[in-house]
Amino acid sequence: MMPKPNPYRPFRPDSDQVSCQPAISGNQINGLGEPEPRNPSMVYWAPEPGDIPHGTLQLYFYRRSANEPAFGSRRAERQQILDAPLPDVAVEAISRSSKEWTRGLDHFVQSSICEMTGVAEMRPEWVFEGHGIPQSRVIVLGVQHDYVEISTAPETRAGLEVMAQYARAALAAKSVAGWIREQGWEAEAVTGPMTGALALIPPALACGFGELGKHGSIINPELGASFRLSAVLTDAPFEPTPAREHGIDAFCQNCRICEDACPPEALSADKQMVRGARKWYVDFDKCLPFFNQTHGCAICIAQCPWSRPGVGISLAAKLARRKERAAAE
Repeated sequence: MMPKPNPYRPFRPDSDQVSCQPAISGNQINGLGEPEPRNPSMVYWAPEPGDIPHGTLQLYFYRRSANEPAFGSRRAERQQILDAPLPDVAVEAISRSSKEWTRGLDHFVQSSICEMTGVAEMRPEWVFEGHGIPQSRVIVLGVQHDYVEISTAPETRAGLEVMAQYARAALAAKSVAGWIREQGWEAEAVTGPMTGALALIPPALACGFGELGKHGSIINPELGASFRLSAVLTDAPFEPTPAREHGIDAFCQNCRICEDACPPEALSADKQMVRGARKWYVDFDKCLPFFNQTHGCAICIAQCPWSRPGVGISLAAKLARRKERAAAE
């Protein structure tokens, strides 16, 4: 099926970006087509760009965003959050039940520090190749985009909104980590987009944030696809929160909105085999050039019907009723 007309097609990357392209495909690094499971390899957003083949493209992104003064201000605000020291670990470790530990995270949602929390038991397959994570728990935090701002994608306003929410996500992670340390337990904040050792989407799926959408982002009934993630690593005995399914995967099978909206046609109508699992996959080599030249794009999550305020809850309820009817037949 031919994609619908798109105001951003045809797209051609500028010569400066083309000159930064590495010899290896990002899809190859991601494990596209590989039938056997393996740990993910870092393909982008490396803490040290020189450590990865696509690091020159990451530096291109920085140079391009430097042309917009507002990006520099947002980056400086986020760096201030990252540089702020965490409190020392209290000498006496507080003892409470695993349920009470997890209930304690509700405070951060009620205080609007973040919009969602979840807990998963750490799994080794979530760790990037060449890294190790010793902690037993990963607390995942979600912060929601302002829909008016993100809906302007791929304009600069949307890119600034993404940076603003990454700063909020970093503050949320450091706030939760600081709270845990004050209870006498070690905790480490993990902030996007440069998360270092941990791939954030798998634990977010495991702890109930939603389901993976066709656009490669998590879809959640309350927040849609329009949110960002951060995390906290700890051994404090939090109770894991369960994964949730809402029929979103089947919905994506029959929806083409993000496919048609994607300027470089990086989204597929079918799932792909990636490191031994069949799942929705975004063609990295098609997506990145447009992403880089539009300060982060975000068209697919802005256009996703689940992202429109109030729509996701109604869609989830409708899908639940449909599932109940099918079960009763």
